[in-house]
Amino acid sequence: MSIIEVKQLTKSYRVYKKHEGLGSSIKGIFRRHYEDVHAVAGIDLTVEEGEFVAFLGPNGAGKTTTLKLLSGVINPTSGTAQVMGYTPWQRKNDYRRRFALVMGQKNQLWWDLPARDSYRLHQQIYAVPETEFKRTLDELTDLLDVEPLLGQPVRELSLGERMKMELIAALLHRPDVLFLDEPTIGLDVIAQHNIQQFLNHYQEKCGITVLLTSHYMKDIAALCKRVVIIARGLIQYDGSLAGVIDQFSGHKLLTFEFADTHRPDLTAFGEIVEETWPKIQIRVARSEVPRVLGEVLSNHAIEDVSVEDVPLEEVIATMFRISSDGLEHAN
Repeated sequence: MSIIEVKQLTKSYRVYKKHEGLGSSIKGIFRRHYEDVHAVAGIDLTVEEGEFVAFLGPNGAGKTTTLKLLSGVINPTSGTAQVMGYTPWQRKNDYRRRFALVMGQKNQLWWDLPARDSYRLHQQIYAVPETEFKRTLDELTDLLDVEPLLGQPVRELSLGERMKMELIAALLHRPDVLFLDEPTIGLDVIAQHNIQQFLNHYQEKCGITVLLTSHYMKDIAALCKRVVIIARGLIQYDGSLAGVIDQFSGHKLLTFEFADTHRPDLTAFGEIVEETWPKIQIRVARSEVPRVLGEVLSNHAIEDVSVEDVPLEEVIATMFRISSDGLEHAN
């Protein structure tokens, strides 16, 4: 069953365009020049109940704007959206009680108070019964291993600890839909891994629908089976993570570990990516992989060989570049 349905959703801003120089500044007092910036340029999107969807794109692509539209923070310029049957920008209280928005660069907890006090405020705002509140809080603090930190002022917590507390605040009223905007931004590798494990476990256990934006490809690979890529306010790809690699990566990485002492020249087969003798890694066109493997294996003593996909970060960057170039040419 579809829990999110978006049709031709757009959001435009009118921006004052100031030209350089004193003369232009004076002219701007009497005659201003404006441009329309299309943050979201007419997207269609359907998300099924219980899906964990990655929403990817370069900076300024429209990801955060879309999440703000779906959470009712801002109004659209045109188009429609339904989340659990509600129109988000009508801001009905029944809808507000059924979703949560977590933004990695925004705090919802009181900075100088312990997180426990902010949770009590959330309990009153969302009218969570006392028994349910205690049960949910105990469950979440146990999963995230932060019970000893509940009485500590938020400003004294590390970035990773604060993000755990933010997630607890977002989930205390047990929302059906969770919007996550860069939840692991600025976190170290261990903190990222802990957040990933928690989100994966919680989503599987509760069947919550999650829409995630992130620039960390490890977040995406660990959590999401479906990927939606947006550039210049338009959806460029909607499908599986494996499909992104198949569609936008025309190469494979071949790593050979040689058993002989003679160091061969593999530049005729592809680009040398890394060379730490006796290992050499080359980038080869997908269609050429069988031929290159056959020639190298037949002419050299090989201790080990591996064939890998190009790193996901590189594939996504290529996708962003292709999307941006195509839109520029179209314009």
